[in-house]
Amino acid sequence: MQPERLPVVGLTGGIGSGKSSASQHFKALGITVVDTDAVSRQLTGVGGEAMSAIRQTFGMHMQEADGALDRAAMRHLVFSDPEARKQLEAILHPMIRARAELELRQACSPYAILEVPLLVESRHFMQRCNRILVIDCPPDLQLERVVARSNLSPAEVERIISAQASRPQRLAAASEVIENTGSLEDLKHSVQRMHEFYVLEFTQQKRGCYDAVTKAGHSGGQDR
Repeated sequence: MQPERLPVVGLTGGIGSGKSSASQHFKALGITVVDTDAVSRQLTGVGGEAMSAIRQTFGMHMQEADGALDRAAMRHLVFSDPEARKQLEAILHPMIRARAELELRQACSPYAILEVPLLVESRHFMQRCNRILVIDCPPDLQLERVVARSNLSPAEVERIISAQASRPQRLAAASEVIENTGSLEDLKHSVQRMHEFYVLEFTQQKRGCYDAVTKAGHSGGQDR
């Protein structure tokens, strides 16, 4: 008998939307969070599984002195060369999917959060999710937040935003939306309410499936 798959909520949002803060609030509530950005950093860090293929494809100059990926150099390359972007994705995406799936299978909370910045662009991850939660904010607020927290220029941030799915595309894919235009405390309360909704929603779904199976079993017994 196959083990029951844990419900998965895909968490996404544009850069600077606050999705990482939201995922931390879910984690504080005891929910397993699988962060594909964190998985990518592990794969491209010192001794990372992806670094050998990256060196072979892009050359030694794409790594730091310690052997980790030179993220600034790679970011500049993939934003200027679509073919290089495809090559990098061909290396990383299968590894990220495999690692994320392993972490999801090891989760032991009522449901799991799968945090994927480019969720809408990934058919694989979209199909893996039972619900899609989008953390949303206006583009000007995205720009303001990212410039304030990073060394990126406004032009660089705008390039990143334009390379991601558009705001309307994300909202169209959403099962639920959190408007993150207030304080961190506001976001925390929104996550709490969403958590309560998901626990209830998935519990009811599980009960409904159990009732349907039980009913079918009784019907089968009567037919014999």
